[in-house]
Amino acid sequence: MRQSVHRIASGYAKIIAFLDAERGQLPVWSVVAFGSGVAAWFLLPGQYFWIAFIALCLSAAFCLMFLTKGWQGLDLAGRVLVVGALMAASGSGLAWVRSELVAPVTLAKPFYGPVAGQIIEREDIPARGIVRLILRLPEKEDFPEIIRVNLSQKMDNEALKSGAIISAEVRLMPPAQSALPGAYNFARRAWFEGLGASGTILKPPQIIRQSTKTVYFQQFRADLSRHIQQQMAGSAGAIAATLATGDRGAIAEADAEAMRRSGLAHLLSISGLHVSAIVAASWLLFMRVFALFPVLARRHRLPLSAALFSAATGLGYTLLTGAEVPTIRACIAAMMVLLALAMGRDPISLRLVAFGAFFVLLIWPEALMGPSFQLSFAAVTVIIALHDHPKMRSWLGNSDTSWWRRVRNGIIALFLTGLAIEFTLMPIALFHFHKAGLYGAFANLIAIPLTTFVIMPLEALALLLDIVGLGAPAWWACGLALNGLIGLAHSVSGAPGAVTFFPSMGNVVFALFIFGGLWMFLWRSRLRYWGLLPVIGASLAIVLQSGPDLLVTSDGRHMAIRSGDDFVMLRDQAGDYALDMLKENSGFDGEPLKMAQWTPATCSEEFCSFTIRSQGTAFHILASRNKAYVPRRALYAACRRADIVISDRYLPRVCMPRQLKADRALLHQTGGLAIYLEERKILSVADENRGHPWFDRTMVRD
Repeated sequence: MRQSVHRIASGYAKIIAFLDAERGQLPVWSVVAFGSGVAAWFLLPGQYFWIAFIALCLSAAFCLMFLTKGWQGLDLAGRVLVVGALMAASGSGLAWVRSELVAPVTLAKPFYGPVAGQIIEREDIPARGIVRLILRLPEKEDFPEIIRVNLSQKMDNEALKSGAIISAEVRLMPPAQSALPGAYNFARRAWFEGLGASGTILKPPQIIRQSTKTVYFQQFRADLSRHIQQQMAGSAGAIAATLATGDRGAIAEADAEAMRRSGLAHLLSISGLHVSAIVAASWLLFMRVFALFPVLARRHRLPLSAALFSAATGLGYTLLTGAEVPTIRACIAAMMVLLALAMGRDPISLRLVAFGAFFVLLIWPEALMGPSFQLSFAAVTVIIALHDHPKMRSWLGNSDTSWWRRVRNGIIALFLTGLAIEFTLMPIALFHFHKAGLYGAFANLIAIPLTTFVIMPLEALALLLDIVGLGAPAWWACGLALNGLIGLAHSVSGAPGAVTFFPSMGNVVFALFIFGGLWMFLWRSRLRYWGLLPVIGASLAIVLQSGPDLLVTSDGRHMAIRSGDDFVMLRDQAGDYALDMLKENSGFDGEPLKMAQWTPATCSEEFCSFTIRSQGTAFHILASRNKAYVPRRALYAACRRADIVISDRYLPRVCMPRQLKADRALLHQTGGLAIYLEERKILSVADENRGHPWFDRTMVRD
C-alpha cells in the first residue's frame, strides 16, 4: 500500500515538474481547451448534451477549488485543470450563444414565385457564367429575411448593384444539408451567415429603385479586377486579379482543379501568405525609407513608425480583397506581429498564434469547424514550432559559415518546412476533402517563393507603372511567372499518384491526429514526441479502414456501389458535383461504371437489383431508377426478395425488405447514408447534425 502511494506521489511530482518546466506554454493550452469546448458543442447531439458538458466542466472546476479552499490552495496542476475546465465550458457556451444570436428564419419547403428585396452584396463569377446576389427581403412571418440567389450573366444588368431594390421570379430551396455523411454542409455555413434560403432567379429581374448607395470602394475593386484581367488573358489574369482584389470568379475550373490537386489552392485564397508578404514588404520599405531621413530617425522610433504605416497597408489590402474571414484572421495576426516589433518583443511565438486563434474564436466560434481555420493555424503553428526548435535555430542562425552554405541551409530549411506543413495539413485535407496531394511539398517549394518574391512584387510594380502608362513590360513578366505557376500546377496534378483518395475519416480518428499534432508542436521538452503515438495510431486506422459499400444521397436519386475494384453509379446521368462527391466520399479516383455495364446487376426500366457478398454473406439490393408506376403485387414480391431497398420515392407498406427500406420517407429523417455491409453499420447525415438548429429547422418538407 505504501509503495502504491509512493508511486502515485512520485508520478504526481513529475507531472508538477513537467508543467513547471513548460509554464510558458500553458497559456497556449488554455486556448486549446477553449477550442475543445467549441468543438464539443458542434459534435454533441443536442441541448441536453451541451448542458451536461458545460455542467460537468463547471462542476469539476468548482469542486477542485472547494476541496483546496480556493484558488490560492491549488497547486500548478490543479490550476491548469481549473482553467482548462472553465475555458472548455466558456467555449461551448459561446458557440451556443452565437448560434442563437445569428438564428435566421429558414425556408420550410421549396418556393416558386416573386420576391422583392434590396441587394446587399453582389459577386461576379464569370467562370460559371453567373452573378451571385444576396438579397434582404421585407420581414415576413415564416419567410427568410436574407436569401442568396444566382443570376445568369445573360440576364445581368449594370443597375444590379449593392443598394438597389429589385423584384424577381425565383426558385428557392432551404439551405442544403450534407448530401452524404462527411460531405460539405452548406446548411451549417448558411445558418451562421444568416441565410434562410438559396436558389435561382428565373427571369430578368425588375429594378424597383436604383441604388443610391455610395459604392466607391466596391466599384474600385471591380474596376481594378477588370483592369488586371485586361492586361493578361486567361487564368493568368484571373489569378493576378485574385491576388490583388480577392476576386476568384474568373479562374477557369480546369486550372482551379489543378491548383487544388497539386496542393497550391491556398495561393488562391487571400490569407496568411499574402497578407504576411504585403505587411513584411511594407515594413522593410518603410524602415529603409524612414532611415534615409535623419530628422525622422532622431525624433521617432523607426520600428513604431514603420509598424503604423505597415498596419495601414495591411488593413487596406484586407479591405481591398473583400475582408473575408481568412483574410481578417491573417490581418489580425499581422497586426500582433507589428505590435511585437514596435515593442521590441519576439514577434514569432506560439503565444501570438494562440492569441490570434482565441480572438477569432471569440467572434466566429463556428470558424473552428471549417477547413480554412484549421489549415491556416496548423500551418503557422508547424512553421513556428519547427523554426523554434533548438537544432533548427542553431543551424539557421550560424553566421560564421560561407554565404553559399547559408543559402544552401535556407533552401533545405524551406524544403523541410514545406514537407512538415504538407504532412501536418494532410489529415485535415483528408477529413474535409477526402483527398490529399502527395507532391504538394515539392510544388510549394517552387510556388511559394515564386508567388511571394516574383509574382506579387511584379504585379505591384506593374500597377504603379500603369499610373504613367509604362506597365506593359512588368505585366509581360508577371504573365510569364503566372503561366509558369499554372503550368507547375498542371504538371504536378497530372503526375501518377499525385492525389491520394481515402474514404470519410471518423471524428475520433481526426481527433487523434489533432491531439497528437498539438502535443508535438506546443510542448518544448522531449515529452513532445509522445504525440507521435496517437498520430501513428490514427494513420494506421486510415490505412486499414474500409470504405462504404453503398452511398446514398439525401434525395435518394444517386447511389454509388463500391464492390472490389468496381465503382458503379445507379443512374446513367449524374451532375459533376454529385459524381465528384460520391467518388471522394468513397475514396475512389477514376471513371465509374454505369449500372447497365455492371455484370452483377439486372435492370429494368424502373429498378435495378444486384447482390454484394461480404464475409460470406450475400446482400440482395433493390434500387429504383425513376418514379414510374410499379404494380403493387410486383413491388411486394421484389421487396420480399431484397435485403435492402433504396428509392427516391415513397414506397408503400407492402414493400418490406428483410433489413432496410431507405425510401424518401426515411431519407427525409436521416439525410444521406453510408452503408458498411461488412461492419453491419450505417452512418447518416442526421448522426452528424441531429440536435443542431441548422438540421432540425431546415429539413425539407414536401
